Amino acid sequence: MKIQDLFKNWGITGIKVNAGFVSMDWKPAPEEQQAAWELYVELITRGTTQPLGSTEGDDQAALASVHKLFQMTRELLKDRGRKAENFSKIAIIVLNQKIRPFTARWHQAALRGELDSSRINPEFRQELQEIQAMLQGYCGILAEIAGVEDFHQLDQGALTEL
Repeated sequence: MKIQDLFKNWGITGIKVNAGFVSMDWKPAPEEQQAAWELYVELITRGTTQPLGSTEGDDQAALASVHKLFQMTRELLKDRGRKAENFSKIAIIVLNQKIRPFTARWHQAALRGELDSSRINPEFRQELQEIQAMLQGYCGILAEIAGVEDFHQLDQGALTEL
């Protein structure tokens, strides 16, 4: 697989990366597959990738959930990073170029009380939906690296109520 195809196939655009890195052929090592699986499980089970109705949830909690991705990714990289170098590069690119701008912008708003739990901030919710869509694509990348089905697809499309 080519790393540029991962980003392209899963709809993550606007990434600035060394051309040599993204165009190289890559077969994930077992350590990279395991790291991708661990981060995938965290993402797919958090509000970071799940829709939040316009009157549901709490903006501050949603921001905290997205911000927690930094801690989870750092721990994973410290544990596996040296044995999962290309996975680490992908994770760092997503953190720094996609997640960090969102959390930095809204952290300041939270400090100013603009994410007060007593009201919904429509601008925050719009940007949250955008970051969630990107994170759903990131889940697809992680699933592909891990060599598993993207479980997010299980609750999409034609649904049957059980």
